[in-house]
Amino acid sequence: MLKKVDNQIQPDTLIHNPDTPIIRGTVDLDVPSSAAWEVVGDFGGFDKFITGLQRIEMTGTGIRSIRKKFFADGNIVVEQLNSHVPERMVMTWSLLYTTFNIGNLWASMRVEPCGEHACTVIWDIAGEPWNGDKEAQEDFNAFVSGFLDMAMANLRSMFNK
Repeated sequence: MLKKVDNQIQPDTLIHNPDTPIIRGTVDLDVPSSAAWEVVGDFGGFDKFITGLQRIEMTGTGIRSIRKKFFADGNIVVEQLNSHVPERMVMTWSLLYTTFNIGNLWASMRVEPCGEHACTVIWDIAGEPWNGDKEAQEDFNAFVSGFLDMAMANLRSMFNK
């Protein structure tokens, strides 16, 4: 389907960055940044710190690889790796498909060194509910915030003994 935007005809597409606030999860860890990046920088290894994630299936490697996450409750999430820069300890990905109430989602993960034996992990997510309902955005943001809190708490438990 075509639509007119600013007097130009443009095709409809599902691919766009969500026009929503970025929700951030952070955790300070008592480990070298390289140790944290080894875990959170592994696009296919999020089952190490995400509660309820049963398994991950990867298709391809590197940028454009596809991650299919299977959750214990039966939900599925399919995402594509958009960037992965180990030297800067940062990566980004986008949602392709999910059975959750998510219509669009973009995320980034990065690790920032804080000295020789400490770092901060930062996970940013921007997303929208499936139906695009602005009134449902507040509940969606609460869902994402709770998810990030769980992941950051799991990383804290994993690394800060």
